[in-house]
Amino acid sequence: MVLTEVQEGLTREQISWIVLGASLVATIVFVILYSKFMKKKEFSWARFTARVAIFGALSSILYVVPVFQLKLPFLPAFMELHFDEVPAFIAGYAYGPFTAFIVIFIKTLIKLPFSSTFCVGELADLIFSSAFVLPAAFIYKKVRNLKGVFIGFGVSFVLQIIVASLMNVYAILPFYMQVMNYPYDVIMDMCSKANPLVKNLDIDYVMFIVVPMNIIKNTIVLVLTYFVYKGIHKSLRWEKPVQKEELEVVDVEAK
Repeated sequence: MVLTEVQEGLTREQISWIVLGASLVATIVFVILYSKFMKKKEFSWARFTARVAIFGALSSILYVVPVFQLKLPFLPAFMELHFDEVPAFIAGYAYGPFTAFIVIFIKTLIKLPFSSTFCVGELADLIFSSAFVLPAAFIYKKVRNLKGVFIGFGVSFVLQIIVASLMNVYAILPFYMQVMNYPYDVIMDMCSKANPLVKNLDIDYVMFIVVPMNIIKNTIVLVLTYFVYKGIHKSLRWEKPVQKEELEVVDVEAK
């Protein structure tokens, strides 16, 4: 009832701008509180802003610009692959999970004014990306060597697929049907035409669309992250010398 009334009273664009404004305020407050907490560790606004600006811009380009999005033949028209998590992964491995999350949040904010789903699609992507990037960044922060890299990759790979599967079935599809008034039969027809193995929007949808799509996307993202970070990680730590254990990620092949 409440969602229906909001839908009738506000346009999608108005809702997007309201969410954008609220998100900006929340981000500013969150970062200020974090900076106060990190004072003892010499938090630098200039350094933090530069990092977030660079990686947030790269992530936003990969997220918003259509040329960087990939469609697969077994996916319905409303689903596509995008690789905006690569810059967030690199930021997380270089500077920590908090910076990674802000990068993810920034690319989400930039996409909100273009939302066609009352910001729900963007919120879902925020959750998917956070479930994918943050566990790996936390693990690598504690285990800064090649073992930490691959443990983080494995945990994040599995966790992201679980989160995406549950949210698609219990949040995203119900939203499209109940709020945006997409009939079940229309969505079912789009899915079955793209992939004849899909006979329902529960188990079949997850097993033959959500899981394969995320396996492909996650694999590409992790491979790109590993090789890009391996090649540039020294230049990302210009503020202080690279720690000896971090070099294991790059030098392991030479041993």
